[in-house]
Amino acid sequence: MNQPATFFAPMIYLKILAPAIEFYKKAFDAVELRRWTNDDGSVHVAEMMIDGALFHMHEETRRHNELGPETLKGTSIAIGLFVNDPHAVMAKAVAAGGTELDPVTDYDYQYRQGCLADPFGHHWLIEKKLS
Repeated sequence: MNQPATFFAPMIYLKILAPAIEFYKKAFDAVELRRWTNDDGSVHVAEMMIDGALFHMHEETRRHNELGPETLKGTSIAIGLFVNDPHAVMAKAVAAGGTELDPVTDYDYQYRQGCLADPFGHHWLIEKKLS
């Protein structure tokens, strides 16, 4: 893979990673690139990719107050995922266990967008630029 010198690779925090890995595979056809496990076999960190878009998952850590939405009871970011067919990706993610927050809609600022919450509380803005 030939990545540009500068790009975003979000790190999302979760209480337990293994179910999230499986959800992202089902919902977004994500591919697990690498994982690091704890002594008890649970997943500590995972590196994933969705059609060339890299992201990481990490167990919650209170050391730097890096907590997931389940612990925070909210989220402070929506992860924008640009795709060719937002309607199809939204439907697949909802079928995999996500919750549609806003239906996919065409907006006057030339974006087709919908928002969903994954089962772990992270918000995903499924979108396509129209012009």
